Amino acid sequence: MRDFALSALHEPPFPSRRHPAVDLAAVQSAAWVRDFGLVGDQAGRRRLAGAHAAELAARACPEASPSGLRLLTDLINWLFVVDDACDDDGLGAAPTLLAPTLAGLLAVLDRHGDPEVPVPADGGPIAAALHDLIRRARDRNRPAHLLRLVSQLREYLLALLWEAANRERRRVPGVAEYMQMRRHTGGVRPSFTVTDLARPSAPRAEQRVAPALTVLDALATDLVCWCNDLFSYGKERGTVPEAHNLVTTIAGETGQDESAALHAAADRFNKALATYAERDAALSAVADEGTRAFLDTRRDWIRATYDWSRAAGRYA
Repeated sequence: MRDFALSALHEPPFPSRRHPAVDLAAVQSAAWVRDFGLVGDQAGRRRLAGAHAAELAARACPEASPSGLRLLTDLINWLFVVDDACDDDGLGAAPTLLAPTLAGLLAVLDRHGDPEVPVPADGGPIAAALHDLIRRARDRNRPAHLLRLVSQLREYLLALLWEAANRERRRVPGVAEYMQMRRHTGGVRPSFTVTDLARPSAPRAEQRVAPALTVLDALATDLVCWCNDLFSYGKERGTVPEAHNLVTTIAGETGQDESAALHAAADRFNKALATYAERDAALSAVADEGTRAFLDTRRDWIRATYDWSRAAGRYA
């Protein structure tokens, strides 16, 4: 299926860039994962190491400070740990299994990284690591970004319940429903925000909520998620009852066979990419420094996801 994605998906028309400190970030983040006890067995450690979170972060955030690159790498590793626990280890098999863990994580988010407020004692390693991530984001002294990050992570966690309910009932969502919820289940939006935090400049608050930027932000989120879906479909197609993939939802809603659904998903990505490039070019022509930083971040993420997915052992 990786060969299909490589042949069917158009290559993003943005430069491929990479942070020079990728190897250091990989070593430091592996130590962070180990110190928090996020992965308890050898198979899990191999699975996480094969995901190469630092490689994705370095491509998505090539202009970050070293501490910013570390924060993004740690966040991506944390998201991979949570996703693997839900998708592969059974935590997300039913809402009743997942709910107690999510309650502890939501309690952490409600603290907004306040170092004076202790982490819930029963939250476990995932909660302790999340508190560390939010505390470090708070230390960057951009309150609007902190609030956005907390809100986006809350939406991500609650969307995992939607996935768990679908798994329990062996339900395949419709395409429109899936695309809406995929923007939250993918963990892309909090990753965008941490990338914005890692850069020296960012759009002003009033710019950030301008319709042109919010539309582009949603489209960039879709492109990252759909690219992921096409590259990961080969791994997920044999998982029962996993249904959270754009290809699967297209096949379920339209009755198309696998080949037709794959081509329909790729066509959806390619058309969205063309639309994105047009809107990006129009905004770039009149952009100030803050808007350019916003555009650079989304371009880097779209290109990074494509480049990283081509070699990621996570989808083998």
